[in-house]
Amino acid sequence: MLRRDPTRIELRADDLVDFERSREEYLESKAKLKDQHRKFRSATTGPPPTPAGRDLRSTTASGSGTSSGVNNSREPRPDPFEIAQQERKGKSTAERVLARATFSTYSPTCLAAVHDGKVAYTADKFPHLKRDHSFKKLSEKDISYFKSILASSSITQDEEDLEIFNSDWLRKYRGQSKLVLKPSSTEQVSKILKYCNENRLAVVPQGGNTGLVGKVEKYDKEMQKQMLHATHNAIYFITGGSVPVFDEIVVSMSSMNSIRNFDPVSGALVCDAGCILEVLDKYLEERGYIMPLDLGAKGSCHIGGNVSTNAGGLRLLRYGSLHGTVLGLEVVLPDGTILDNLSTLRKDNTGYDLKQLFIGAEGTLGIVTGVSILSPKRSKAINVALLGLNSFDQIQATFKRSKDELSEILSAFEFWDQEAIKLVKEHLVAGAKDPLQSTYPFYVLVETSGSNKDHDDYKLNNFLEGLMSDDIVQDGVVAQDTTQIHNLWAIREGIPEACSKAGAVYKYDISMPVPVLYKAVEDMKERLVSKEVIGDGKLFTSVIGYGHVGDGNLHLNVAANEFSQEATNLIEPFVFEWAAKHAGSISAEHGLGVSRNNHLHYSKSPTMIQLMIKFKQLIDPNGIMNPYKYLPDV
Repeated sequence: MLRRDPTRIELRADDLVDFERSREEYLESKAKLKDQHRKFRSATTGPPPTPAGRDLRSTTASGSGTSSGVNNSREPRPDPFEIAQQERKGKSTAERVLARATFSTYSPTCLAAVHDGKVAYTADKFPHLKRDHSFKKLSEKDISYFKSILASSSITQDEEDLEIFNSDWLRKYRGQSKLVLKPSSTEQVSKILKYCNENRLAVVPQGGNTGLVGKVEKYDKEMQKQMLHATHNAIYFITGGSVPVFDEIVVSMSSMNSIRNFDPVSGALVCDAGCILEVLDKYLEERGYIMPLDLGAKGSCHIGGNVSTNAGGLRLLRYGSLHGTVLGLEVVLPDGTILDNLSTLRKDNTGYDLKQLFIGAEGTLGIVTGVSILSPKRSKAINVALLGLNSFDQIQATFKRSKDELSEILSAFEFWDQEAIKLVKEHLVAGAKDPLQSTYPFYVLVETSGSNKDHDDYKLNNFLEGLMSDDIVQDGVVAQDTTQIHNLWAIREGIPEACSKAGAVYKYDISMPVPVLYKAVEDMKERLVSKEVIGDGKLFTSVIGYGHVGDGNLHLNVAANEFSQEATNLIEPFVFEWAAKHAGSISAEHGLGVSRNNHLHYSKSPTMIQLMIKFKQLIDPNGIMNPYKYLPDV
């Protein structure tokens, strides 16, 4: 029976790391973090659970937090880069990184983790990669030029400061860049690229350099050891696209963070590429609009990086991909030419739609400096339901019916399996008290968002009643207020972090037709069982599946006791071959970078790959833009 959510999730003392520091400024920041976590993790204090009757209107309409006119969107996460604004002098890299971690709901394993040794260079993990000797090495003359066009505060050369830019949050990739430039205008970016192109200096554009979702926790030394000895094959979502491989110059867009214009009539927003996604969303919220993109890393990722990776996220089902919502781009080409295409038009059939080339190009064709994006109106009424089901066939039936009956108000349809909820319960506060009384093979989170609460409640109630009557859904709860909405979403958003705590986890982001979505998990399990390598005391411990049903996007996680080449060889290329066999993609939303580029042939034909190479050679003949990535090695 559907009932009110009785969950009460308490913040426990050991859920926050006690980062001891003597600096008064740091302690004040720590107190601020705790307050943010209390707001995010605080639970409901509503009445005890009572079974709901078939009249589901009483279940969904009696909550205090979903009335018409009230915005129930999830609270913003702390900005993990806020620490960068603090005084750095006198702190070691380890101290700065730890401090940086305390400003985030991300796990330190998702940040630049503190460790005693150095992470192996990406070039060492990818021995087939060799530095292109046609690229010039940085000289004092080059640095003098950059100092002539940028302020001294916009140039980073200090070895410890460079470490943050040379590493991804997961400490999987580590570059050897000796210089970071932080331009504050499109003209400065143009001068930088023009000079680099003329002098054959390789460049890596960098935005928020973001990764997985998680909360601050004590850093596990054993996990650190496993990460440091991991093979180069897919371990985490991040593919290394924004991290140097050798000594490329990093061009950080963090200083280009202004909102240029907003049209309250059309909803067209024009901004710099370095604007943080959450900042843009808060700006639009004050004006009754919303960003069409929502990511776990919204507190630190840049809109330019989102565009360059064609980021997906939780709102894609409702608003579509960035290929549809981006109206125009301003891009600096490798030779310094400024491509000004910051159109705010919904319709323009004059010539090739050039902006599409740069959406998802991962900085290999130029640097996005400005974005024009269409923002939809913010919904006034939001409902979230969590359902328990017995089979993936039931998930498909539920999804099909949701499109028929919820239609225009359906905004999210997420699923996860029993293994995923097991890990959430074991490792996260969000799973401390399961809102459903029993455990089910599958779970679905359905979100609706609209402008009329009574209308939305009526449609949702009828939808849920029908599912229960037809025995498609076995159990479920409906959030009664904003806090309960947060709690239900916390389960889904906490799965990546929970998986990361299961040991050494190999993560894959693949897409395929919905009917075979979960078959990838089943076939992977069957393969490992047939090889007798999964189970207690064996190489692998579990196979987990979760993702975006509406997008046909599966996050396949394979948990092992440790990272090893043996484990990698059992997963790859099987997983890529499986995706190709089922007309899928080896990367649904996390890009190619340096870890997927040589697997591109599993998703694209030779003709398509050759055409991509020609585009690259035409626009970037010297190959200075984000080299060694995206396209297959030649």
